[in-house]
Amino acid sequence: MSQPSPAGAPPSPGGPQAGTLSLAALACLVVGSMVGGGIFSLPQAFGAATGILGALIAWGLVGTGMLMLAFVFQALALRRPDIDAGIYAYAQAGFGPYAGFIAALSYWASAVLGNVAFLVLVMSTLGSYVPMFGDGDTLPALAGASALLWTFHVLLLRGVKEAAAINTIVTVAKLLPLAAFLVIVAVAIRPELLEANFFGGATPSLSAILEQVRQTMLVVVFVFLGIEGASVYSRLARRREDVGRATVLGFLGVLSLFVLVTVLSYGVMPRAELAQLHNPSVAGVLSAVIGDAGTAFVSLGVLVSVLGAFLAWSLLAAEVLYSAAKHGTMPRLLAGENRNGAPAPAIWASTLAAQLFLLLILFAESAFRFFVDLTSATALIPYLFVAAFGLSLAWSGASYEGQAQARRLDLVRAGIATFCAAGLIYAGGLKLLLLSSLLFAPGTALFIMVRREQHGALFSAREAVAAALILLAALVAAYGLASGDIVL
Repeated sequence: MSQPSPAGAPPSPGGPQAGTLSLAALACLVVGSMVGGGIFSLPQAFGAATGILGALIAWGLVGTGMLMLAFVFQALALRRPDIDAGIYAYAQAGFGPYAGFIAALSYWASAVLGNVAFLVLVMSTLGSYVPMFGDGDTLPALAGASALLWTFHVLLLRGVKEAAAINTIVTVAKLLPLAAFLVIVAVAIRPELLEANFFGGATPSLSAILEQVRQTMLVVVFVFLGIEGASVYSRLARRREDVGRATVLGFLGVLSLFVLVTVLSYGVMPRAELAQLHNPSVAGVLSAVIGDAGTAFVSLGVLVSVLGAFLAWSLLAAEVLYSAAKHGTMPRLLAGENRNGAPAPAIWASTLAAQLFLLLILFAESAFRFFVDLTSATALIPYLFVAAFGLSLAWSGASYEGQAQARRLDLVRAGIATFCAAGLIYAGGLKLLLLSSLLFAPGTALFIMVRREQHGALFSAREAVAAALILLAALVAAYGLASGDIVL
């Protein structure tokens, strides 16, 4: 999961100005926005699910879909510059107010859940030195994570913003240990382990490989979250044609980094041992080569990187609610500010939701993986709306007058992005969809509040059917949790 830069957001004060960035600088910005805390957990996540072949297939499939989605964001920024309220606004423009509300709620939930995953990773990292924190899923870990959550809450209420200095520290903190990891592990690779881990230890068959790939899909999505930030950089380019090139170059660079961290780990340890690593598992792989010094070095980088990303995503979570309330997608009460200019009601709502989700770490079989999967599942819903809106826009030809070639290209890209987003939601499984409905069903009460504030009809016929299906799914999920048929 990367540090966010919401589509349509302006560059930070003191940052680069429009028309000043070269192709190389643009590509570096894309890389910086996409490499986040999730990369440090890749060896264990893939080791628990698949071998080298399954990993390469997963990166290829999801990588293609995510690159197409990045192009859709760029196309929409060009074709519909009037839509600047956030990515949920594309859902509202294309599919109505309730779709826009669900997209906003889901995008906000993904930011909050991602922050909970970050907190679990922080406590798991500390667990290497303080055993009572375990894998970030113990009662002391819950207490420590809650303390961090409310500390950042106080900072946000005081109007603390993400400064350029913080970004610089975070970038160095995450790239230095990763660079050291790649160099040291590449030298230590054992070819016989690469061969043994190629099929993941299972009898080679198409069905076995496909099932392994399916199990990794949401992990791959998690590390790509924030890809929509790439579309922000178009307004900063010296040359417009550099934007697409920078997106491709930066994306391929990040994808290469993800693949190298994943595949090189298979050359150091057997898959079974990778699967048992303590997160951040990059530290465990490096420790297997150079000893405890590797764990300490990576752990320090993880802590600084993840806490910096936590601040960024906390700001994003509050901003989503605040912006949606300002544009009439969420209730007006969430659009308030305190005397420091901070969106206090949105910050309180985000922190309280994160605290509630944190309680689930005591019940989840694997807390970090659970929150990674649920974060990805909720993020894919607004991504699907965006891709589908891009597809409908290209299909209709609106804003493509005299640009048949561009329309065909955008139609293909949006079609692939839509198919991949829908396929990834399906691959995530029914369980995550049902659990997501537990967020959307009670959240619909906020939509009703909004419609009453605006004196509009509550639901169209199509929206009423969608709301009924969400309520039904929530009831099924609640029954499944109560009966034990659904396990976190």
